[in-house]
Amino acid sequence: MVKKAENIIVGISIGDLNGIGSEVILKTFEDNRMLELCTPVIFANAKIVSFLRKELNIDVAIHGIDKIEQLVVGKINVLNVWREGVNLEMGKNDDVVGSYAIKSFAAATKALKGGFVDVLVTAPINKYNIQSEEFKFPGHTDYLDKELEGDALMLMVHDDLRVGLLTDHVPVNEVAKHLNEKLISSKIKTVIQTLKQDFEIEKPKVAVLGLNPHSGDNGVIGQEEEKIIKPALKKLFEAGNMVFGPFSADGFFGSAQYEKYDAVIATYHDQGLIPFKTLSFGNGVNYTAGLNKIRTSPDHGTAYEIAGKGVANHESFKEAVYLAIDIFKKRNDYQELIKNPLKTKEKQL
Repeated sequence: MVKKAENIIVGISIGDLNGIGSEVILKTFEDNRMLELCTPVIFANAKIVSFLRKELNIDVAIHGIDKIEQLVVGKINVLNVWREGVNLEMGKNDDVVGSYAIKSFAAATKALKGGFVDVLVTAPINKYNIQSEEFKFPGHTDYLDKELEGDALMLMVHDDLRVGLLTDHVPVNEVAKHLNEKLISSKIKTVIQTLKQDFEIEKPKVAVLGLNPHSGDNGVIGQEEEKIIKPALKKLFEAGNMVFGPFSADGFFGSAQYEKYDAVIATYHDQGLIPFKTLSFGNGVNYTAGLNKIRTSPDHGTAYEIAGKGVANHESFKEAVYLAIDIFKKRNDYQELIKNPLKTKEKQL
């Protein structure tokens, strides 16, 4: 177990209060051993979290605080982001409840930027009820991309399976319009750097999937592979990157080809996430790679249909906490490693 001196502060946004977010958060920390690994700070309202704890019959003790500086190591801290009560109807899509999800998320992000928490783990939100004049983003990732340094990339992680996306929340009929050599090169470089600094893989091997059926069949079924993807991969490979493809997406996972690579990059959302969620068995994690701060989340949504029933599986959220802690340590080790590189000795004359 990690020593108290190494206890990592995990900021947690509460997500949609009418969904299963609160349940999976509290169930995760029902295991007291988690508090030896990290100290959670839930950005919400202590009275509401206490109410939900009782309603869901989850045996945890929470510690309400009004300032982040008041957090107590080894306790489940709940930072009061707001004071007023919120009317909850579990399983209901509610714009008011959505606004509190964003209050929590914005406050947690601010704490992450300020260094008051070491990592951020976000509970699920409803992308429809969070929209407002103040928040016009498709979801967590786009907001973090604006607020933090770097270029965000969605990377789904489960053990040694890592699936990244060239495009994420883009309509399928617009995916081809978004693909270009600059985008492909940028996203792949982000994945390679992430594999090195966050997963301790010295020489990562990356596979890239084609856009069209059979990866275009040499131009018979679409031209994107021949005109855009292959030229981009060729340049990256010639520059010394272990990048391969494009592979036909239909057989790539079924034939277990993914096991030969450290990461797989899909061209669009469902091409990557359907096989990932099939293989991860509900234990996958969404990691926002490419940023100067660490954020993870479970690989599921609000699950309104089971909210409030006490039957939600918290394994994905727990894995998200584990991964955030693991990446935090590995990234710090990486930064120490590159801080003082050995100087090359000058050739003696």
